[in-house]
Amino acid sequence: MDIIEVLKALADETRVRILNVLYKETLCVCDLEEILKISQSNASRHLAKLRNARLIISEKQAQWVYYRVDEKILERYSFLKELLAKELDKSPQCQKDFRRLKKYRDCGGSCERIVKIDDE
Repeated sequence: MDIIEVLKALADETRVRILNVLYKETLCVCDLEEILKISQSNASRHLAKLRNARLIISEKQAQWVYYRVDEKILERYSFLKELLAKELDKSPQCQKDFRRLKKYRDCGGSCERIVKIDDE
């Protein structure tokens, strides 16, 4: 793994937003679509880049693939943990994404039960 690939993966706002919510919770593509209001193809493309940079890992369960931040990368690059744990919470967009994630879960949203949530 190369630090340049990690930095390139972080150079896109959507990928940073995805990484931020995946740091908080394990999610699948359909969850990310609803929480971030992005298309399935867009989410999948960004997840592939994050996976290629080894920032996230995936696990297949039935017909769904769930993604989460790879703890090993946080150990290797401490600045990532600092970014995800402290800095992104200051971003208005990331705060909005986190509120949408909470609302989605509070309404029972999951791969098995997609819940449409309103924009704030």
